[in-house]
Amino acid sequence: MAFSSAEKVAVTGTSGLGSSAGNSSFFLDSEFRYILFPVAYGIIFILGLIANLYVLFVLRCLRQAKAMGEIRIYMTNLTIADLLFVCALPFWIDYYSRHGHWVHADFMCRLTGSLFFINTYCSILFLGAISVNRYWAVTRPLDAASSDHRRRGIIVCVVIWALTIAMAIPSLAFPGTKTDENNVSRCFEGYQNETDLQKRTVAVTHFAIIGIFFVVFFLIVVCNFLIARALLSQGPPQSELRSTVISRKSTMTMSASTKRPRGVKRRALQMLLAVVGVFVLSFLPHHVVQGFWTLAVLRISKGWGHVEWDPKTLQMLNDAHQITLLLMGLNCILDPVVYYFATRRFRRLIMAHMKKTIKGEGCSQTTTSLISMDSKHQNQRPNSEHQQPEMD
Repeated sequence: MAFSSAEKVAVTGTSGLGSSAGNSSFFLDSEFRYILFPVAYGIIFILGLIANLYVLFVLRCLRQAKAMGEIRIYMTNLTIADLLFVCALPFWIDYYSRHGHWVHADFMCRLTGSLFFINTYCSILFLGAISVNRYWAVTRPLDAASSDHRRRGIIVCVVIWALTIAMAIPSLAFPGTKTDENNVSRCFEGYQNETDLQKRTVAVTHFAIIGIFFVVFFLIVVCNFLIARALLSQGPPQSELRSTVISRKSTMTMSASTKRPRGVKRRALQMLLAVVGVFVLSFLPHHVVQGFWTLAVLRISKGWGHVEWDPKTLQMLNDAHQITLLLMGLNCILDPVVYYFATRRFRRLIMAHMKKTIKGEGCSQTTTSLISMDSKHQNQRPNSEHQQPEMD
């Protein structure tokens, strides 16, 4: 499956490795992938399809409940990107089940490879947008509470989709399959006989994309660190405590008012860990390995990009690359975990829907229940509490 927008080397796992002269070649393979990938992708396909379709259902209910703010726009678009990848998985399951032989049309090879790339970098950028949104909600709570900034969310989504699709266009435009001497048709694999100039172009493209990833990753780490620092440094809201003391409410009310901020902090920190966890597990290993693997499989004969790799190192890098590709595919079932921790209404609607499903009621009844719960919650909150940031 395609990894970058202008790849001339496989990114689905194995790659063609040219000799130093570039005249003779051999195909470096990792045999375990033909067993591991069909099973793993089959599980990811089932779980990813169910989870993301359910997420779309929940987001539709939230929209009916007039709760479709900026962050839910990001969630919806990220879910669509995950579903596009999930829908392409049956082709890759078939590919690996046939021991790396593509039997479908070349266009389907290009399309499914491009969907892998689009899903990967849409996920990275949308998770980055969610992190920035949560940072803004914590550091500027009054502004966050006064507007849902849907227009800004739509603009950001359009920019992200346009950027990732533009980067994937070369993968769609150029042939993706190559047939070797054994009449085996490889999809985005087997480009071992390219010239050094072509290989350097591929290397530059790879390292540019790796650089973009680490810029976004750095932004996400900084945003989430600042969120954590802001939350952990906040004490109980003084206005809320003063209002409680003046009104001489019961000890139970005082306890509830001081516990609520701790719950908000806990949920916000859980969201922080979920976002960073997805990056560290799904995306970071691949981008750490990718640079070394690219130079290994390109085997540039001389000049810039030329390195000497012994066979053992080559095999180790290729095996590691297979594992990191599989980890990247996990993001489509990990993203719903981020949604669960990102907003309170998302969690509450899931719980409400589960209860209503048992009673045989649908989305409209669940939405009505959510609106009723929100109204009741708003009426019970002290006036000063409305000024506090709400991670919803």
